[in-house]
Amino acid sequence: MQLQQTKRPGGGFTESWMALGKIWAEITIPTGRVAVAADQLTAEITAEIRVRYRGDIVAGMRIVHGATTYLVGASLPDNDHTMLRLLCSNVVNP
Repeated sequence: MQLQQTKRPGGGFTESWMALGKIWAEITIPTGRVAVAADQLTAEITAEIRVRYRGDIVAGMRIVHGATTYLVGASLPDNDHTMLRLLCSNVVNP
């Protein structure tokens, strides 16, 4: 999913997520991680998603699998540009 901004007549923008298509992927079992940020505990669940190489998947996009939504933090192609490794974290589906 990609963030799309639509201009409002009164000024400003409305943000919404737009589906770009369906892809086959291998999702590794997410692992939990707890970190202290600004004196608060924050839980982050990370996952690694492997897909065939596509040049249009970049950091900041979202991937939806069932009821789980992942935010792409990094898009790492292999040397041959045949596979793409996506480092992701769980986010709330808007």
